[in-house]
Formats: sequence, structure tokens, C-alpha cells
Amino acid sequence: MKTRAQKKSRWAALAAAAAVTLGTGLVAAPPTHAVDDPVEVVVDGDDVRADNVNGLTYKGLGVLSCNSTSNLLMDYKAEHPARYWQLIRVLFGGGNPLVNHVKVEMGTDTNTSTGADPATMRTRDELADASRSPGFQLAADAKTVNPKLKVSILRWEMPRWVQEEWNKGTGTDEMYRWYKETVLDVYEKYGYMIDYVDPDKNETRSPDIPFVKWYKNAVVSDTDFASDRYGIPEGKRKAAAEAYHRIKIVASDENNTLDMGPAMLSDADLFGIVDAAGYHYTTEDRREGPVDSPTYLPYTKLATGDNTYGQDKEVWYSEGTASFGYTEYRVNNTEGPNGASTGIGGVQSALDVANRLVKSYANSKRTHYIFQPAIGSFYEGAQYSHKELVSARDPWSGHLHYDAALYVMQHFTGFARTGWENDTNTAGIWRTVPEASHSGVSGTENVDGSNGAPSYMTLADPWKKDFSTVVVNDSDQPKTYRIKAENLRLGSDPTMEVWETRAAGAGQRYDANFKRLADEIRPDADGAYTYTVEPRSVTTLTTLDKSSDASTKQRLPGSGERAVLDSDRSGKRPDTRDGYLYADDFEYDEEGKVAVGGTLQPYLASRGNQPRYMVDQTGAWEVGDDGVLYQYMDGSMKDTAAWNRNTPNTTVGDFRWENYRASVDVSFPDPDGGLAALGVRQQKGMAISDAAYNLRIGPDGAWTFYEYGTARARGEVAAADAYRLAVEAKGAQVTAFVDGKAVATYDDPTPQTEGRVKLGSGFQKTGFDNLQVERIDGYTPYASAQLDNMDSAVTYEGAWSRKASYGDAMDWYRSTSTSATAGASFTVPFRGTGVDVIGGNDGSAVLDVHVDGVLVARDVRTAATDKRLAAYTLRGLPDGRHRVRFVLKSGTLVLDALNTFSASHAGQGKVDTTPIRRALAETAAPERTSYTAASWDVYARAVAAGKSAVAGRDGLDTIGVEQLARRLRTAYGQLAREEGAAR
Repeated sequence: MKTRAQKKSRWAALAAAAAVTLGTGLVAAPPTHAVDDPVEVVVDGDDVRADNVNGLTYKGLGVLSCNSTSNLLMDYKAEHPARYWQLIRVLFGGGNPLVNHVKVEMGTDTNTSTGADPATMRTRDELADASRSPGFQLAADAKTVNPKLKVSILRWEMPRWVQEEWNKGTGTDEMYRWYKETVLDVYEKYGYMIDYVDPDKNETRSPDIPFVKWYKNAVVSDTDFASDRYGIPEGKRKAAAEAYHRIKIVASDENNTLDMGPAMLSDADLFGIVDAAGYHYTTEDRREGPVDSPTYLPYTKLATGDNTYGQDKEVWYSEGTASFGYTEYRVNNTEGPNGASTGIGGVQSALDVANRLVKSYANSKRTHYIFQPAIGSFYEGAQYSHKELVSARDPWSGHLHYDAALYVMQHFTGFARTGWENDTNTAGIWRTVPEASHSGVSGTENVDGSNGAPSYMTLADPWKKDFSTVVVNDSDQPKTYRIKAENLRLGSDPTMEVWETRAAGAGQRYDANFKRLADEIRPDADGAYTYTVEPRSVTTLTTLDKSSDASTKQRLPGSGERAVLDSDRSGKRPDTRDGYLYADDFEYDEEGKVAVGGTLQPYLASRGNQPRYMVDQTGAWEVGDDGVLYQYMDGSMKDTAAWNRNTPNTTVGDFRWENYRASVDVSFPDPDGGLAALGVRQQKGMAISDAAYNLRIGPDGAWTFYEYGTARARGEVAAADAYRLAVEAKGAQVTAFVDGKAVATYDDPTPQTEGRVKLGSGFQKTGFDNLQVERIDGYTPYASAQLDNMDSAVTYEGAWSRKASYGDAMDWYRSTSTSATAGASFTVPFRGTGVDVIGGNDGSAVLDVHVDGVLVARDVRTAATDKRLAAYTLRGLPDGRHRVRFVLKSGTLVLDALNTFSASHAGQGKVDTTPIRRALAETAAPERTSYTAASWDVYARAVAAGKSAVAGRDGLDTIGVEQLARRLRTAYGQLAREEGAAR
């Protein structure tokens, strides 16, 4: 048996050998490893540190709720409770929970990246209301299936009433009051005490060590739990006080700087106060100065206990990303050697995240990784979209996308007992084994394993009866591992199971190779297990017997249909036949009670009076006692420290909405007046000016109509305390209304055709009521479906670059397919009447368009468009199954997505076909024999399509009529005469 001194000496030698330093946080990329070099791993029971209860216990994964990322979850719970609670079980439940921790970033009604989380206390005197923040309720619900779940909080910014005092250097009491009253409100409402608090600012560059110390002292010495402000019954105050005094400190959630670790090693008081050190977005420790200095591997020394104090501390990767995009789309990339796919791997993939877990442990001994976010429950198009494990963005349909990255993460959590060790060290939490863990892959945030370097992490039962080694191979070559077990008590059957996740092979279903039992192996005469890990895979080699465990074999739930938001006038019940797409009177009489933790609560009370389906980008949006939606943030509450500084605005609806009329009542109860805004067709961005067309008005009657942020018309109506605003968008024409009267009409030469509704205000209390989104007769109201450019249904010919790594958040699922090669083509199958080609383009691409094998449009020009907008639209097809092939003639085309349109969702009312009749008359009676066969065929098809439409066709709408007429005129103009034909 090795002594602790021998262990320390061995560890110091390993650490010194690992220090190939280029500069802070940068480590030289290892050379490519030979394919036939087996990786030797020794799992020695003497290296399993059962006495290390904080630093080396594997705590698994956490989820961060912040910046509006959880906004729509409470709508899932209300509208589709079975789907919501299934999500809770998938993430937090079972014997091997995937997630053991919910971290909540307290909001201030301001935008700190993707949106705004509500402030629990908007003024000093307001009673704290934790129910406004969905993160606290998420944690309460998670605790119903995982009572040992940890909950932590921190702040990014602070409410104005705290900030004003803080900026004077006298705001410690105000900060403490905000934290304490929020913590106790959580305790009173949900029945649990916050486990960890970071008193410092999120991603600080200069840890506020004096305040961290002051805060901890204030917590442990606080005796006031009787105030009416806390709402704690007398009989529960003693328990509340005891739980409150047990709150632990995590510090300091740095990004770019790593100063807390060295500070803890240099300051005994600070070391005693801080229970967990956490930092963001790098796998690395610091490596500066002599080996025995506090700046040399400080976080490693904290975790291992190999420090001056001889005690181990928790070290967290306290904020990191999940995989980017959807794995089922990523597998169709061309980023591997010679245009091959990287499968489930590549930079920012599921395997990249797996490598981050391994490397952040190997290089800085982090035993806990927190996803920002794990659940993306906000509308796409906001900053940092498409980087989650679960996508929950359509609460009206119940659609939930569980990414295959979840299977990859289960390789770490499903073959070990994870979590926090108890006070008596008897919970059996598995220990990480530094000597049997290593990472040689490159990168410190986005991690690239294509060099084939070893990447593995070992977890072991503290009683040395079992172990699991997780191996990540994100290269294009197989990698052989030889794992030798020593000084372990593996029992009479030392069989090792091999569980594997990788992309499907040719002819296999997509998930055929996800978390499957690939093999069962036994040790050789030397006691070593040998296994060759497949390229682009993650493999767990475990001595546990999981082969007959149903939970290990459990498949993730299906996504369900992603139906468009099309409700009746109540806004709750689907109805595709009436005149409404959505409506909200903010009364919610149609909503029943909602389960919160173990209780049932009224709808609005359960969610802190937050309105249905709305995602706030800035502002305090809340339903008042009078059933009116108010934006409450006025000048006295405004937080000028917001990251994204916009006027208050919130978003609602479906990105596929196209032709509709939105209307809302607005009012101005603030004595300082104010501004109210209504916008339509918002696809991306987080300001009111990101609605493509928006109308703004004040109580003085002055109004302005904007295209994005550009004023297109101004005027005045009579001053009033309230108005009804409406914006109607149909095709390229947009009309603004005030109190039912059209005040501006704009014909956009390059229209944005689809998107959601936005409401906005100034920094004054402003009212909104009776929101309605209605169909427009003769126009198809929305796209029925979307196909991503990486969807397997879309096929490609010719040279295409299909990119999934380092993708832009404004591209759908962070992927694009691009070609600048004449003759390259793609084909999309769908059922319906039309398709839009979506992508950010420069307008240089010229296309030929073939429908069901025949050319219907020749040399069509694409539009110069921003991301998520249509560069080309094809409408007016007969309803049915089609295969449309787009052939690039010249220029460059970027394909992001394809929106398709169905006759079943076509516009109501009679459609005027006069434009087609006119076109038929204008292009009639050319002489067939005078023109080339190729040009005549296109013309003849356009004539036939026009005549068919005039005769009557299901699904034909006004835009289809316009396009059929335009295609007919274009085909007529492109008729090419036979050589020598008379003119």
C-alpha cells in the first residue's frame, strides 16, 4: 500500500510531466499518435482515494437556468404535462441520474445573453417572488425524482436598487438582502434550501474576495428568520435557520481569468470559506511559476488535497456548452478527410463535449460539468441558439428534441454512482482516478480529437469492487486500449462490458449504435483487458453488470410532431379551421391548476404571473391583477449594466408564421407617458427593431412605422391613453393600423416573409391586452414544415461543403451547405404546394428549378438575403408529393433550411386568379415551330400550370397566383428562336 506521501510525490511527478507550457491556459497540441500503439492504462486500487470526499468524487452533470433559456418550460408543464414530467424523469430521475444539479442565475429583467430572466425583487420593498424564475421551479420538480439534487445560485447583474448602493461602495447589505430574501422565498414556496451560493458576479475578471468573506460570515451569523417578509411559519423557523447556515460557497465563476484557485491556496481564511471553486469555458488549469507555487496547477491541488492545508475541495467546470446543432443533422457533414463525415464527432459535437469532460478532469481535476444550457427552452434566433442537449421550443405542440449527445453523456453518468458524498463518507460516490485518466486532444474550449491522441477517464467504486473507464475517440482511426486492473476486488467474475455510441453504418437506422452493448471481454493472463475503440465513438468499459439492466438500455423519447401554433380564440386549443392563429386575453380562465413540486397551484400563481408562450428579451413583463399584461420596468428599475442593452420587448409565436394580421390593445398608465410597439415577422435578434415590420406609438398620438430599425412612415393621431394597434403582413405588402384605420402601407422590394410577433415598450409601465393573430383571406398563413439543409431527406449532387463545426447561431442548427460549382444540385422531397430556400446569400446564385423531373424555371436569380430569410421561393404547385431539384448555374449558394407549404394550411376565402388570366392573354399564340424545344417545353408547362390554376386548384393562394403569372411571363420572355426561324 502506498503512503499518502508516496501518493503526493507520484502525483507531483505526473503533474510536472504534463506541464508543456506555451502561456496561460495554452498547452501544446500533442503529435498524432500511431494507430497501432496500444494505450496502456493501469487502474490501481491503491490510487482510488476513498478519503477524498470533495475533490475527486464524480458529481456528474448540471444544468444552468438563466437568460430566458428556460422560459417556455413552464408552458410545457401547463399544456403538455405528461411530456414535461417525462423530461424531468429523463434528465433527473433513475438510479443513475444524468443531471445532479440545477444552477440558477438570478435575473434582473435585463438581457445578459439570450434574453431576460425576471428579477425576484424589483424594488427594495417588494417581497421576493422566486416563482417568476422558472429555474427554481425546475429544481423543485427535479427534486421529486431526485431528492439529493443540488441547487445553486449566482448573479450576473443586480437590480437597480442594489446597484445604486453597490456603485457607492456601500451596497453589501442590499446585495445580501436580495440574496437572502430570494433564498428564503424559494424555501417557503418550494420546500428546499439553496445548497450553494456564489456571492460574486458571474464571469468576473476580478474576484471580489472581501465580499465573498463578508457574505459567508453574514450567512452563518444571521439570526433573523422571523420577519413577515420571509413568510416562514414559526414552527419551521428553526429548521430554516439550520438549513440556511449550511449554505456552501462556490467562487468565483470566472471566465478568461483563473484567480480564485491561487487566492484560496494563499489565504487560509478564504480556503476555509470557499467549498467549491468553479470557472468557465476552458479545460485547463494554470501552469505558472515553480511547481510548489500557488499559481502552478492550483485547481488540481485544490481537488487532490495535495496542498498546504492537506484538504480537498470541489472544482467545477461551472459553465460550459453542450453540443451545437442536432446530432442527426451533424452526421451528414463533409468535414472529415476527403469530404467524409465526422459522424457524431468533430468540433462542437457530442464527442467534443465528451472530450471536454475528460480533458477538464485530466488537466484541472474538474469533477462536475454544468451546461449552459442543457435545455434550450427559448425561441430560436436569439443569441447563442442551438447549443443544448434538449430543445423545448414549441410548448403548444409538446415537441421535444432529445439530442443523441444525451447518450454520449450517459457514458459518464450511467456506469458509476455520481453525486456528492455524505458527511459519514458512506454514500458510495465513485471517485475519479487521476493516474488512470488522460487527455492528449487539442484545444481548450472547443476540443478537437482528430489527432487520435488518447482520451480517457476512469471512475472507481470507493470500495474498489468495480470501475469504469470512458474512452473518447474523435479521430478517423481505430484506437486500441489495454487496461490493466491491479489491487482491486473485482470478484469471481471479472468480465468487462463494453458499451459504445457512434454514428450508424450504411443501411442502419440512425440510432442503431447509440449506447449499445458492443462486447463482453475478459482479462488476459496478465490481467489486462484489450479493446479496439471504433473511430468517432465514445466507449465505456465497465466491470459493472449492466447487460440486463432495463434503464441502461432505455431509449430516449421520440420528439413528437412539431405542429405550427394555430389555435382557436382562447389560445389554448388547436384549431386550423377558424380565423385565428393565436390569441391571448391574459385572463387564462381556460387554464387549470399546475403541479409544482408536490403541490397544485393556480396557473398564474404557479408561474409568478408570467404570460403564456412569451420569451422576454428585456423588461419586466407580468400579468396584473386586472388581467392586463404590463411591462413594469420603469426608469427607477432600469439596470444600465445589461449586456445587450435594448428597450423592453418580448416575443411570442411560431417562426413559420407568414401572412397574418397581429393586433393588440395598448395603454399608458405611467404618468411619464411611454411608448408601445407591435411587430411582426421576427426571425432573429433581441430588440423590437428585430421584428421586420413594427409600429410604435406614444400617448401623444405620434406614431412611426419601421422596417426593422428604419422608419418608413410617420404621422399623428389624436392623443389618447389607449389605442388598438395592428400590423398586417401579406406577401410583400405590410399595412399598419391605429384604432382600425390604416395609417401606413409599405411594399417591400425584398420582404422578410416569416416570423413571430413582438411587443415592446419604453422604460415606463405600459399595458397590453387582447392580443390576436389572425389569418388573412387568400393567403397561406404559415409554412407547414421545415427541413434542415443537413436533413437526410435532402440529397446532394456535385461539390458541396456541408459545415457543422464552428457554425453561426443565426443559421438553423448552426449548419449550412454551400456550393460555388456550376452543376451542383440538391433535391428536396415534400408534400404540398411550395418550398422556400432559406439561407444568408449574396444574390449571386442563378438556378434552374426542376419539379418532379421536369424543368419549370430556368436561370432564376436568388435574392441577397440575411440569415434565416428566403433567397428563393417556389409556390403555386399542385398539391401533392413532389421532388424539387435546384441546380446551380452560376454564383454561390448557401443553403440553410427549406420551408414547405401545404394545401391543408392554405388561405381561406376565394383567390383572385386575374393575374394569371392576364399573363395567359399577354403570352398567347406564339408559333411552336419557331422556338427551340427546350425553351418551348418550359413555356408550355407554365401555360398548362396557369390554365390549371384558373380552372381551380386546392391550396392555391394569392402568392401562388402571383408566382404562376410571373413564371409564365418569364418563360415567354425566355423563348429562344430556332436558328433561321422567321421573326
